[in-house]
Amino acid sequence: MRTRTRGSRRLVAFAAVAALATGLLAGCSEDSDSGSTDASGGGNAHGKITLTVGTYGVFGYKQAGLYDEYMKLHPDISIKENVTERSDVYYPKMLTRLQAGSGADDIQAIEIANVSEVVRTQADKFEDLGKAKGVDESGWLDWKWKQATTDDGKTIGLGTDIGPMGLCYRKDLFKKAGLPTDRDELAKLWKGDWGKYVDLGKQYMKKAPSGTKFVDSAQGVYNAVMSGSKERYYDGDKPVYEESKGRKAAWNAAMDVATSNMSAKLKQFDTPWNQAIANSKFATVSCPPWMLGQILENGGGSGKGQWDVAAAPTAANWGGSFLGVPTQGKNKDEATKLAVWLTAPEQQAKVFAKQASFPSTPAAYTNLKVSPDTATYFSDAPLAQIFSDAAKNTPVADFGLKDQQIGSAITDIGVLQVEQQGKSPAQGWEAATKEIKDVLGE
Repeated sequence: MRTRTRGSRRLVAFAAVAALATGLLAGCSEDSDSGSTDASGGGNAHGKITLTVGTYGVFGYKQAGLYDEYMKLHPDISIKENVTERSDVYYPKMLTRLQAGSGADDIQAIEIANVSEVVRTQADKFEDLGKAKGVDESGWLDWKWKQATTDDGKTIGLGTDIGPMGLCYRKDLFKKAGLPTDRDELAKLWKGDWGKYVDLGKQYMKKAPSGTKFVDSAQGVYNAVMSGSKERYYDGDKPVYEESKGRKAAWNAAMDVATSNMSAKLKQFDTPWNQAIANSKFATVSCPPWMLGQILENGGGSGKGQWDVAAAPTAANWGGSFLGVPTQGKNKDEATKLAVWLTAPEQQAKVFAKQASFPSTPAAYTNLKVSPDTATYFSDAPLAQIFSDAAKNTPVADFGLKDQQIGSAITDIGVLQVEQQGKSPAQGWEAATKEIKDVLGE
């Protein structure tokens, strides 16, 4: 759902969370006069300015009450969030509107999978948020800031969350299948090897509760393994997806799942996947912090206290996003102030408290806690510790211009054809590579 960077820029693990700065980001944006208009003439001095925020999935701003809080602080601002469930649907739509010069939201979320392409090809269509009042580059993790910054220093997006990896699992289903339920014991069982996780899935299926599967999808396993791989799809600007060791490891793990009986064979984030969470149809899912929001959103009361979180087999980072302000907007000044406020440490900490989306602003890490309701839902797992440990140990990785498109071709065509259509792994890979070559113009 969310992760990436420019070929020459690297996604790095942030070191020693305990040593990170504790000072707050210099003054989130200051309140403006309630009836202000922006430089482009949008808004009404005697009425409300409506700001639209385009997002995908569950960002948590509404759930954490941030929109309501901001509108209370700014009575003449009204905020409307336009949500698209899947980022691979959201992103082409955003590009089309940017190219057309109209129709974009006042604030557009940008997934880390796409930020390299946006930085390289769409930077002129976004405001330079590095120059916004109240923004200090040092307030963000260095690698996060660089991902959204052009070679000549223009910053087209402010970092929201990052996606260090955990594994979410249903204790009740594990117990019924005769498997351990303690998070530390499970982490030891599969530590260092996703193959051990797959082997546990085979054990689960021997006594699986009726109607359940071990994992939601082979797609999720692929993304999890790939997110912890140093070698991805590019070496600088050169596509190396065919020979990449990381890609091969992720593909092999996904094929082990896809050709077995342990997968629910769902496409992540589609409606049937959401319903399967609500109906307890699978026992595990690869789980960066933002995935907790998906579970909270879809799981309902029956999942409370049944979901738990353990460390993943290997450290990985899957996901992370940015907020950008398109230049075509009529309310750029007000949109910029909102984007700055939403991405400030205080607000990132509130989103983590609500749904554990992990902040990209180090100042938020001091005494980082989730809400009692979130903690209870996930069995009081030490979420901050699990995710910070993963982040500290995530390997450096190269991300390229068409990273998301290559990854989507592999998961949404190659993996799904094997998992849902019964094609062989060789046939699935052939279909994926055909799509990739089309994307790359080969």
